[in-house]
Amino acid sequence: MRLFARRIGFYLVAAVAAITLDFFIPRMVPGDPVLAELAGMKSAPPQALAALELQYGGTHQSLLQQYLHFWNMLLHGDLGYSLSLGNVPVTHIIAQHMWWTVVLVGMSTVISFVVGTTIGTLAAWKRGSWLEGLLPITTFIQAMPYFFMATLLVLVFSVRFKFFPSVGGYDFTKSSIGVNWKFIKDAIYHGILPSLTIVLASLAGWIIGMRNMMVTVRDEDYVLLAEAAGLPKHRVIWYAVRNAVLPQVSSFALALSFVVGGSLLTEIVFSYPGIGFTLLAAVKSLDYSLVQGIFLVITLVVLAANFLADIVYVALDPRTRQEA
Repeated sequence: MRLFARRIGFYLVAAVAAITLDFFIPRMVPGDPVLAELAGMKSAPPQALAALELQYGGTHQSLLQQYLHFWNMLLHGDLGYSLSLGNVPVTHIIAQHMWWTVVLVGMSTVISFVVGTTIGTLAAWKRGSWLEGLLPITTFIQAMPYFFMATLLVLVFSVRFKFFPSVGGYDFTKSSIGVNWKFIKDAIYHGILPSLTIVLASLAGWIIGMRNMMVTVRDEDYVLLAEAAGLPKHRVIWYAVRNAVLPQVSSFALALSFVVGGSLLTEIVFSYPGIGFTLLAAVKSLDYSLVQGIFLVITLVVLAANFLADIVYVALDPRTRQEA
């Protein structure tokens, strides 16, 4: 329980620091969001200026007053309004687009983790097999930038062979968003290429990491003893995997942050209606509230993923609890 409380305290401090940075970074950008919004209006009464300043947290107040006002809004679940999208609450926009990214990144990361860990385990256990031949191929693919990989897949599978669509998350002319099989099938069809981009770009890391750990663990005394005792091969492999997979669990949470960053470029290439494509539109339109809200949500999601990884690591490795 003490270890759990310390973990919570650490991540609370990290969350406060992340929220503080999220507040100050947009305010370092030159320009005034209120004046930028008023520039698009033909005429604006003083009341409109006061209302916009209130929505943006009082841009003419001191930084301390703005910071306290920002925390007050945040504790009430208010991230402001997106003026570029029709004065719509930022929380509403993020809720609309975040689940596209969560499904895309979540499924792609899980698939990459499971496939890569499995291939790495078998490649280490069967040294010299054809599975080890996948290592240089996957490493070469991982060296490609996300946007280059996405563009290459579009040219091959969309433009050349026309197997998959090149843009969008679904075909709005054939299906509407909702819990129905027609939309789900259409969304899966449109998500294959973006998901394949993320899987191919991150697969090599899981294979190499698991293979190296398995090679090390396989020579441990408890594995050799299990083999000498005549235990079935699948049980011996399981004993080795339980220890070799521990660094993979920690890397899984860290990978989420890198995958989220990479998915931004992937979503832009495919015009996928996720949080990355929305962020690009917000930056182009100088929608400071929306940019700030998206960065905040991404940061908190990454912190939550790392927290869960710490808890799972402690649950899998009793030595961590004893040291604590």
